[in-house]
Amino acid sequence: MSASDTGDQRILLIDGHAMAFRAFFALPADGFSDGRGQATNAVYGFTRMIINVVASEKPTHVAVAFDLPGGTFRDRIYDQYKGGRDETPPEFVGQIDLIMQVLDALGVRWLTVEDYEADDIIASLAHRTATEGGEALIVTSDRDAIQLVGESVTLLQPVKGVTEMRRMNPAAIEEKYGIPPERYSDLAALVGESADNLPGVPGVGPKTAAKWIVQYGDLPGIIAHAGEIKGKAGQSLRDHIADVERNRLMNAAVLDLELPADPEHYTLGRGDGTVLNALFDELAFGPTIRKDVPADFLAGGADVPQAPARELPPVQRPASAELPELLTSAFGEGAALASDGSWVLGQGDLRRLALATDDALAVLTLADLDDAAERALAAWLEDPEIPKSAHDTKNLAHQARGRGLRIAGWRTDLAIAEFLCRPDQRPTDLAGLTLRHLQEDLQVEAAAAQQELDLGADDGSDAEAEQLGRAADAVLRLERLLRSELEEHAALSLHDDLELPLSAVIGELEATGIAVSDDVLAGLDQEHATKQTEVAESAFSHLDGDRINLGSPKQLQEVLYERLGLPKGRRTKTGYSTNAETLVDLFEKTQHPFLADLLAHRDVTKMRQIIDTLRRFISPEGRIHTTFHQNIAATGRLSSNNPNLQNIPTRTEEGRRIRSAFGNSAGYHALLTADYSQIEMRIMAHLSEDAGLIEAFRSGEDLHRFVASRVFDVEPEEVDGAMRSKTKAISYGLAYGLSAFGLARQLHISQGEATALRDGYFERFGGVRDFLRESVEKARATGYTETILGRRRYLPDLTSDNRQRRENAERVALNSPIQGSAADIIKLAMLRVDELLREKELTSRVLLQVHDELVMDVAEGEEAQVREVVTEGMGSAFELSVPLEVGIGVGPNWLEAAH
Repeated sequence: MSASDTGDQRILLIDGHAMAFRAFFALPADGFSDGRGQATNAVYGFTRMIINVVASEKPTHVAVAFDLPGGTFRDRIYDQYKGGRDETPPEFVGQIDLIMQVLDALGVRWLTVEDYEADDIIASLAHRTATEGGEALIVTSDRDAIQLVGESVTLLQPVKGVTEMRRMNPAAIEEKYGIPPERYSDLAALVGESADNLPGVPGVGPKTAAKWIVQYGDLPGIIAHAGEIKGKAGQSLRDHIADVERNRLMNAAVLDLELPADPEHYTLGRGDGTVLNALFDELAFGPTIRKDVPADFLAGGADVPQAPARELPPVQRPASAELPELLTSAFGEGAALASDGSWVLGQGDLRRLALATDDALAVLTLADLDDAAERALAAWLEDPEIPKSAHDTKNLAHQARGRGLRIAGWRTDLAIAEFLCRPDQRPTDLAGLTLRHLQEDLQVEAAAAQQELDLGADDGSDAEAEQLGRAADAVLRLERLLRSELEEHAALSLHDDLELPLSAVIGELEATGIAVSDDVLAGLDQEHATKQTEVAESAFSHLDGDRINLGSPKQLQEVLYERLGLPKGRRTKTGYSTNAETLVDLFEKTQHPFLADLLAHRDVTKMRQIIDTLRRFISPEGRIHTTFHQNIAATGRLSSNNPNLQNIPTRTEEGRRIRSAFGNSAGYHALLTADYSQIEMRIMAHLSEDAGLIEAFRSGEDLHRFVASRVFDVEPEEVDGAMRSKTKAISYGLAYGLSAFGLARQLHISQGEATALRDGYFERFGGVRDFLRESVEKARATGYTETILGRRRYLPDLTSDNRQRRENAERVALNSPIQGSAADIIKLAMLRVDELLREKELTSRVLLQVHDELVMDVAEGEEAQVREVVTEGMGSAFELSVPLEVGIGVGPNWLEAAH
């Protein structure tokens, strides 16, 4: 497009900082992270916003304007300009740079101009476009943009986060404010703008200001007739005319900035899909936002996600009589698998199964197979010599189990392989992996299949089979790519010898589930409901009986900071914070009884929520079948959901009581729990080779008392509870990368005292100090940390210019080798315990793995043998320089089996 084509422009102009801040406050910072400690909620919200607006408005050109730090010419006019704004939230720091990277990948121009604001850039571009016959759409929450609205300029004003926009044209402006858009800056000069710290005329609101503008034409007309305006408002105007004139000077749009004039500079369609996908990977964005990126952004060609271009072998849908021969001839050397099935509450179902090789592709509908064909399929699936691969082997095995089928011979699990190569990226499904690595969109085929279904073409079965075949073919190609990457990342052994075998063990745990008493949970819930009412009534008694909503931040802000006059904490966009951390700090400072009741109410509410979630996941046979994940926690630890059994509190008596609902299965004697004692500190001793820590573990003395005696330079018997607690906090804090500031908050001491404690610790245990320092420096040099099994975590931010990101990476470099090694060891232990149970042909079985603890069903008469198995399996999982100590407890339920 040339400059002469300006009249064809439909340019979208976005206020970058304004929309980034709205996105930041619309989405929780703790819910969006790149996995390395950098919040990405503003980046995600902004990206979603620009995708949505481009998709709906279909602009031909886009420009995003940003403010520069350091102020503008307006600050020289009025030194209090924007002076009332809160300090930038620390979680927002670094996100503007990331937004700019996203815009670069999308091919969208962004601009800054020294000494001017984003508003001025937008005003200049909008004015030029309208003057030359084009159309401009402005996206901003800044009301100063209203003055730009005209026949060719529309304001898209966000009304709900960044997802819902209100179209403001001249008619809409006049209806809302009673004046035409070009007079809005006059109205704002009279009323003032609190966001910019520009005080208006006291006692004059928008309606009065609009009435004066209609009566006298504009601001100069109002000022010229100020002496005629009667009453307090008139006198207030006369007293503040200087402020009004200053405000008008400040809010006037700059229309003549020197900016790139050629429309080609702002044209859409220069984005790079490959770069964008790689950046989304770094930001840990999931597959949904990727497939929503309009093709308008991208330059086309190989970078644009598209339907798979590879021509597949013919999709075979064999009859039952043909299947045995086909399995032998076409798939006897192995296959990549994709399935259509489900697994819910312990019940699996496999409806279709696709098998793919380079030369053959088959899709089986299991309901159509006769007995002989199903036996042939079962034999093929169970043959350990026939290699098989899938995206999520455990889930496919669950589906097959629902059909009475077992699968052996797994070669590659794509989800696990991807995680080992990229542990800090958000897990994705097969379609997401295909989009990420092959730049192909399997959803195109899904849409085609659905279209055939809608049209009634053969009930869509051919299209569905083609789609499932495409998925299996994607598994085939991704497997080669990811196995090559596993070798590059030195993670092939971790995949083949640890994680893939463990997946089968975990699958058995999930399929078995654990027995749960709904009656016990219901009883606990009733107790908590009674207590919830009691603490609420007690809280209301401190408010003269006023019954506020104790879960409403807005009502709590009014009660805490206005009515009760308590010290104000961190300010948020909607007022002063009422989050849990703030309330705990406030209670420690004030000991106010209302806060005590409020915190108790939150605790009991949380207990009820946990209990309610557990009850919803009890299967018809009275068991909970949680789902364990090997590809969520970047350290390698297992996590669980549906429900999250690692989220049951253990630090409080009320939390621990929930475990009393989990018992041994019918026909079993009891539950047995086994966990490691102080495993992180034992790994610290092993990795640091610190003689003092090693001596502490080998001596058999109480570790924290032993360490405290060295830190405080007293005899072990002279160590009191406070000394032991402080030393324990330091030891575990170092293992988790806790800073002196974090230690001070945890111990409720000054940062100076926390620093002195840490320094004293390092003086006595120099090996720990040296190990931690060397861990960071080694990771900075290599780009990654490693566990005892060589599990890597990549930390590019260790060399970042952004201090916050660099410090986050340093904390990860400190704790990942320890936390990751603990994860490695419990996984090795699970494999060894499973192996020993099978060798000894015991009926007892593992039910759960929670953090460093195993929970087992113990069969009648097998307790002694199970104790031996657990002690040997866990104790010998990995040879450290200090012994691995295993604690064991037995009881009728999970609570009483604790030790």
